[in-house]
Amino acid sequence: MREDGDRVAVSTDDVWPEDADAEEGVVVNWFVGEGSRVEEGDDLCEFQVEKVSVDVPAPVAGTLDEIVLDEDDEFERGATLAWIRPD
Repeated sequence: MREDGDRVAVSTDDVWPEDADAEEGVVVNWFVGEGSRVEEGDDLCEFQVEKVSVDVPAPVAGTLDEIVLDEDDEFERGATLAWIRPD
């Protein structure tokens, strides 16, 4: 889990499909907005890689502090999607 001061990164590394050959994905949908309170394990967003949809869970409980990649943004595997400020 990557941290930046007192924030924790929401990364694609842990949820990337094991059988995917592609190293790029696209953000499909955000389920929560900046400033929202989330619990560890809550689905934050969905991305798609090779026609496979993947939900991204919150790595910690806290406040969704910053969304880095918006819907329809393309990214490479391992990219930071957002930052959470833990409780």
